[in-house]
Amino acid sequence: MIAFVSGPVAALGPDTAVIEVGGVGMSVQCTPDTLAQLRVGKHARLATSLVVREDSLTLYGFADDDARQTFELLQTASGVGPRLAQAMLAVHSPDALRLAVAEGDEKALTAVPGIGKKGAQKLLLELKGRLGEPVPGAGGQLAARGGTSAPGGSWRNQLHAALVGLGYATREADEAVTAVAPQAEAAAATGTEPPVPQLLRAALQTLNRAR
Repeated sequence: MIAFVSGPVAALGPDTAVIEVGGVGMSVQCTPDTLAQLRVGKHARLATSLVVREDSLTLYGFADDDARQTFELLQTASGVGPRLAQAMLAVHSPDALRLAVAEGDEKALTAVPGIGKKGAQKLLLELKGRLGEPVPGAGGQLAARGGTSAPGGSWRNQLHAALVGLGYATREADEAVTAVAPQAEAAAATGTEPPVPQLLRAALQTLNRAR
């Protein structure tokens, strides 16, 4: 198992980072929150989980070991593969997921693309006791993870790519980007780059209300 990768960031995409390790570029699938903490040319260390399939080897990267462990534990539930586990971590922090499972918060899980009401009920039963106890003060179901800005390109492109990567249709992504534009413009007016992770959470809340 590849437990982590460490080295300069060679490239960033909407859902991937390329980390140079010993002269080899390792392509790592990451959530928007993780990508937002990376900068091309800067050193990075990502906790990783290697998913082996018959026709592929995919490396998933995380900002810390807690997120990596949560990613792997989520996949012990039936019907949860790496893509859905990654989508859950794109919407919720590990502590927010632990809190949702501990409190039986069905609404929190249905905020994740690909999880309906029945699926959420099933996951709450299967994951109970598997993710560990929530940390006191973990916050609401969409716990904030900081205000870092986009790793490159405009916030609109980053946000749109993240939503499409999570499974939303282009039209839905367009509408969500438009809905959070005032929030992004308010941040830009203060001289700071719009924080894509926070905008993503706001966009997902908008899409969830529209269902």
